[in-house]
Order: sequence, then structure tokens, then C-alpha cells
Amino acid sequence: MIDFRSPRERTGTSFDFIQVRIASPEEIRGPKDTKERARLEMQGQRSWWSWGEVTKPETINYRSFKPERDGLFCEKIFGPVKDWECHCGKYKRIRYRGVICDRCGVEVTLSKVRRERMGHIGLAVPVAHIWFFKTLPSPMGNLLDI
Repeated sequence: MIDFRSPRERTGTSFDFIQVRIASPEEIRGPKDTKERARLEMQGQRSWWSWGEVTKPETINYRSFKPERDGLFCEKIFGPVKDWECHCGKYKRIRYRGVICDRCGVEVTLSKVRRERMGHIGLAVPVAHIWFFKTLPSPMGNLLDI
């Protein structure tokens, strides 16, 4: 068999195994106690995935074209829309890097963090994501032996 990959591709990193698991609610939401949450963030030990809870179904304000607070595109949860600028405009420019605005609660950072940050939606009962059912073979079906 002929290997058509370039020499660069052949010298890539190899893996022995990949582990995939379902995350617990505590791992997604983080600690409920606000003091514990703040202490872990100050120590740089932030290990939970969610940056906040989405509580409103709104996306963008039709007059200002800015994301609605606590909505699906909220800047407080996912990060600023413009680089180095908070939602209200109090802090602008790179010199305020890492500052959290006291008016709007948005961290002054790069806008590309919006691609990495996740929020969560609190539901009354646990629900499995549709991807666990609609893919072939179904991971939930395999797990439950269906």
C-alpha cells in the first residue's frame, strides 16, 4: 500500500486512547456557593464549564443590535462582542484587559472567547441532548442495550 501523506503529517502526535464521558451537573455548573466559586476563581482553579445561566429566550435587541442580558447571546456569560470593550462602553481599549465592568458585568477581553465559553440552561428535570439519539449508531441505544 502506498502512503500519500506528506512527511509532516506522518510525524504528528499519536494517541493511545481517547476517553469520552458524560459530565456531571456539578462539573458543568460549578460550585453553588458563591464564596467557594470566587475563591476557586481567584486561585486560578476554575474547572467548571459554564460561565453563567441563560435565563431569557431573547437574543439581540432589535433597536440597539446588542445582545440581551441573560439571553442566548449575553455578553456577561459568553464574553464581549467587540475586542477590549464592555457592553456599556465604560471600559474600552487593551489597558483594561481582564477588568470586569461594575455596571454591566462583562469582562474586558478578546471577542473570540465567545467561541470557547459555554453557558447552561437550568431545567426542571435532566434531559439528554438530541445528539445522543439522532446519531448512528446511537450512543444512548448502545448504553441501554436497545
